[in-house]
Amino acid sequence: MEQRKRLFVTVGTTKFDSLIREITSSSALATLSKQGFSDVNLQIGRGDYEPEEIICDKGYPRVKYFRLKDSIAEEIAEANLIICHAGAGSIMDSLGAGKPVLVVINEELMGNHQTELAEKLACEGYLQYCNVSKLVKSLESLDFTSLRPFPPGEPHKFAEYLDNVLGFK
Repeated sequence: MEQRKRLFVTVGTTKFDSLIREITSSSALATLSKQGFSDVNLQIGRGDYEPEEIICDKGYPRVKYFRLKDSIAEEIAEANLIICHAGAGSIMDSLGAGKPVLVVINEELMGNHQTELAEKLACEGYLQYCNVSKLVKSLESLDFTSLRPFPPGEPHKFAEYLDNVLGFK
C-alpha cells in the first residue's frame, strides 16, 4: 500500500488569510505535488477566506480544511510536514511531536514578537521559517536534513526558554 505524504497547515486560533491563500495557490499546490504530497489539511482558524476543497485532482494534492478543534494532535501526528504561524503553542506542539516545521511569519501583526521566536529557533537549528511572499520558494528548497530535534522537556523549561528568547530574563 502506498504511503500518503501529508502536510498540515495551522494558523492556531488567529486569522492568517494570506497564508491560507498562498498555500492553496496553484503554484504552491503544484510544488507540493512535485514533492510527493498527496494531502493538504488546513486549520484556518478565524480567517475570512475559505479555500476550495480539492477531493480528486490528478495534478494537485487533496485539500481539506477545518476552522477549530479542541485538539490538533491527531493532525500533527499524521503529518510529514507542518507549516504553522509563529505562535509558540503551534510551534512547540509540532516540534514536540518530532515533526519538521516551516514557520510562516504573519507580518500583518503589530509588534510581531513571533518573528523573534521563529528566528531564534531557526538559528538554533530546530526549524525553518519564511514570510508569506517567500512560501513557494521555501517549499521548493525544503531541506530538513540539517535540523536538530527539539529536546523534550517540561512546560516550565519551555517557559524559561521563551523568557530568554524574548528577553524577559
